[in-house]
Amino acid sequence: MKIVMCTDMEGVAGIVSFEQQSYADGKYYDQAMRLATAEVNAAIDGLLKAGVEEVLVFDGHGPGGIDFESLHPAAKLLHGRPAAPRSVRDPIVGTYDACVMIGQHAMAGVATSNQNHTQSSRTIDYYKLNGQLIGEIAQFALYHGDLGLPLIFLSGEEDACKEAEGLIPGITTVSVKKGLSRHSAISLSAVESRRQIQEGIKKAVEQQRRDPIPPLIWDKPYILEKRFFFTNNADDASTQPGAKRVNDQTVRYRSNQIRDIIYR
Repeated sequence: MKIVMCTDMEGVAGIVSFEQQSYADGKYYDQAMRLATAEVNAAIDGLLKAGVEEVLVFDGHGPGGIDFESLHPAAKLLHGRPAAPRSVRDPIVGTYDACVMIGQHAMAGVATSNQNHTQSSRTIDYYKLNGQLIGEIAQFALYHGDLGLPLIFLSGEEDACKEAEGLIPGITTVSVKKGLSRHSAISLSAVESRRQIQEGIKKAVEQQRRDPIPPLIWDKPYILEKRFFFTNNADDASTQPGAKRVNDQTVRYRSNQIRDIIYR
């Protein structure tokens, strides 16, 4: 089995602040990268124990959240901004068997979710797909589902785990912290969070072999609605091909291809 791992930072135990930790200019950003990478390494250890042969780590945190020098020696890292075109990435990713997410947060607007947001914490109010609010978990699962990869495991804060369980019946999750508000949480210790991730992801692979979770696929056509906090961001988005201005702060896109629309 070959696994694609999407990483983020806001759902990692011990990381609770955008300004101090998750933003690249934060005072403790280097420490946050080390914390995130340690959870990634624990997940890779669990995958290897389950017999996984190859792990491709996709650094999914905006400015980059992986400490390369301390990354697990068995991993390959897909990184760099701006990302390579989909026409280059997708044929590579499509050769893998399943995907997992580490360090994940819940979608924008979940009051108890620590550092909740969808894509941009500074500009985006919400995403809706076919009338349903979605976050980064659904975006990743649907995009990779179209490539044939099921999402079988997620670790992160408690609300992110609940979000994933609501989207994908049978998914294995590990909560490493409980959000109290957007800027506060109760975290497990670093050691305990890594132990639980290693054990949980190993179980997820074993479960996938026994009773496979299918890729997440929703019926087309797709209508994506994207609402911004500020009108100038909607101004910019409305000039994109296929965009329709819905109101002062919202744009809408339509497509029959999920990969063409989900990250607009």
